[in-house]
Amino acid sequence: MKKDEFLQTLKAAGYPEPVEVSQVPDGHIGDHQHPFAVKALVVEGSIELLIDGTAKQYEVGDVFQLGYEQVHTETYGPKGVRYLASRKS
Repeated sequence: MKKDEFLQTLKAAGYPEPVEVSQVPDGHIGDHQHPFAVKALVVEGSIELLIDGTAKQYEVGDVFQLGYEQVHTETYGPKGVRYLASRKS
């Protein structure tokens, strides 16, 4: 998905403007959760999310979502990851 299309889908779903998030190469964050729902567009690198025992890799142009307080694990690719994340309470 392209950035403009992503921004339109956020607006249509009532999500606020996204913030840019960067994570280090080969980084990892164990099980955790956020006090908000997230919709994010990967713009550089890659991220793997482990949710309910299922891992999924997201690359440039992919969109991922996390529910409110959804427990997940994050692993970043060899180039790290940069993504646009919109957070909705």
